[in-house]
Amino acid sequence: MKKVIITGGLGFIGSNLINILKNKYFIINIDKVTYASNFNNINPYIKNYRFYKADINDKIFIKNILKKYNPSIIFNLAAETHVDRSIDGPEKFIKSNILGVFNLLESIRNYQKKIKLIHISTDEVYGDVKKNYKSKEEDAYRPSSPYSATKASGDLLIKSYIRTYKIPAIITNCCNNFGPNQYPEKLIPTIIYNILNQKPIPIYGKGQNIREWIYVEDHCDALIRIAEDGIIGENYNIGSGVLLNNIDIAKKIIFAIKKIIHHSNIISKIKLVRDRPGHDLRYSLNSTKIKNQLKWECKSSFKERINETIVWYINKFKTNHFKNDDFKYRTGLKI
Repeated sequence: MKKVIITGGLGFIGSNLINILKNKYFIINIDKVTYASNFNNINPYIKNYRFYKADINDKIFIKNILKKYNPSIIFNLAAETHVDRSIDGPEKFIKSNILGVFNLLESIRNYQKKIKLIHISTDEVYGDVKKNYKSKEEDAYRPSSPYSATKASGDLLIKSYIRTYKIPAIITNCCNNFGPNQYPEKLIPTIIYNILNQKPIPIYGKGQNIREWIYVEDHCDALIRIAEDGIIGENYNIGSGVLLNNIDIAKKIIFAIKKIIHHSNIISKIKLVRDRPGHDLRYSLNSTKIKNQLKWECKSSFKERINETIVWYINKFKTNHFKNDDFKYRTGLKI
């Protein structure tokens, strides 16, 4: 059984990827256990699995783990991801998203055997895009927030190591994910939680910011296809083609929750709040490359998957899956 390392495996996308790969690979999950990590995201009884609490900046640990397991693939999902938090305090983002990537690259470079690195990045590196335009893999990076700037920096480091040191790496740039295991500070879980608790739904600015949305399992499916069939040195956009502004997302979730819980008395209202600094208006990805080269495309229906996601959160909010403090942070919103 081939061995793969998943960094950040207690987080949102990482835990979903583990749950999909668990019967195909021996999985080494490396997570430094931050506020957004959750042991409840992983089935404690899965086989062919090892967990290590560690930081990807720990050079000795990474060196020893590569030597011990000789993995064929590293999926790098270890990152600070919340834009609002990057505005409040960029330092952690620089350490994880730039220095952490640098340490992984150096560890791979100094290792005696080839390891394929699949680095998970974001559509935010392309910056604000005009109406009717979709970002292409060859487009210049124009990040707007400390978060996207650190992700762009990590991407560029990897590209330099591919060219200079022939590191076998692939970069993926995905649109906004939704689905189970997402930390509650993000937009969709926040909307669901506030509706269920009869609180106002805070939306930045005028609510017209447009994002492309993909169900997390579709993203994971694309990552696996890229790991198995992707071309070394390339980068791939992963998108769904589903673009919605934030007000529409909130309205769709309000409508869905009313139908799901058969309760027409939902009184949560959308509350427009002061916009965050440097807020990009629109992201949209051109995903032609992955469709043509790897024959991959998003299969999920947004409507079906958002309903499943709502039901998942309704059930998890009733248990101890999340801690009370998980719902209190969203810069400028003061939930």
